[in-house]
Amino acid sequence: MDTVSAETRSRNMSRIKGRDTQPEKTVRSLLHSMGCRFRLHVKNLPGKPDIVLPRRKSVIFVHGCFWHGHPGCRRASIPATRTDFWAAKIRGNRLRDEQSVAALEKLGYRCLVVWQCQLRDKAALGRLLADFLNLEDAPEPVSAG
Repeated sequence: MDTVSAETRSRNMSRIKGRDTQPEKTVRSLLHSMGCRFRLHVKNLPGKPDIVLPRRKSVIFVHGCFWHGHPGCRRASIPATRTDFWAAKIRGNRLRDEQSVAALEKLGYRCLVVWQCQLRDKAALGRLLADFLNLEDAPEPVSAG
């Protein structure tokens, strides 16, 4: 049972941002500290990737564990109320994500998904980004918030 009214829940959910979220800003800050230059939310690419590195023909999606159903993550559990709605919503998000990645790869882009829970360990995230972008001589990323 939900602890707030339907109107309050609707108002709360409507305020959740879809872009320029704190996880996105953290990844962008790490990339910037590594000397990478990128574009944001490129509309003419499938799925409007969160971060596009045109010179490297690479894209990075920053996914919230709940909204995109991160397998095995504790944050990805389905709420106890309206389970059918939430299961369908998250299943649809995952299907759309898969289609976007497939379309981008068909265009020759390399894709990386960074999950919200990966942001806890900034050093590991920095290594993941450096490996993905083949930055052998990349400086250690500075702490990003």
